[in-house]
Amino acid sequence: MSNPLPIETDRLTLRRYTETDYDDLLKLQSDPDVARYLLHDVRTPEQVKEALAGRMADVAMDRDGQALTAAVILRDTGRHLGEVTLFVYSVEHHTGELGYVFHPESAGHGYATEAAAELLRVGFDEFGMHRIIARLDARNDASANLLKRLGLRQEAHFVQNEYLKGEWTDELVFAMLKDEWDKRS
Repeated sequence: MSNPLPIETDRLTLRRYTETDYDDLLKLQSDPDVARYLLHDVRTPEQVKEALAGRMADVAMDRDGQALTAAVILRDTGRHLGEVTLFVYSVEHHTGELGYVFHPESAGHGYATEAAAELLRVGFDEFGMHRIIARLDARNDASANLLKRLGLRQEAHFVQNEYLKGEWTDELVFAMLKDEWDKRS
């Protein structure tokens, strides 16, 4: 599968990360408000360097666990808004997983919805995925609402299934099938 980046939307550019994105990624990954609902805590500068190297690497998207992460840039200003990721969940079953992380100050403008919709399109239309899921902390109402706006349906609510950052947390799972994507588009 070829790398579909960059992608242009009405307002955004989704592109590969470059070394010059280090400061923006550091700001994103070292923000406690951003890390609150993520699987990891705030990251150190060294951890961000490692994360950036992984985001810049060429990924064939042909093995379970591989991921395509795009920096989301506001075209008018060049400002880094956040990132969207499409993971290969299972090659055998043609499934993926959608993820996204945005700077808090970019909330409320529809940027995450616009960017995530493009990765759903890439997953279904370019990578031939049959099903794409999204998993999130059940307390993250904004993320759940974003997934509903995209047309994903909630399939599961796992109660206290993960012990993260010193507490038991609930997890929601949303999903969409290719057929549902085609009807939505």
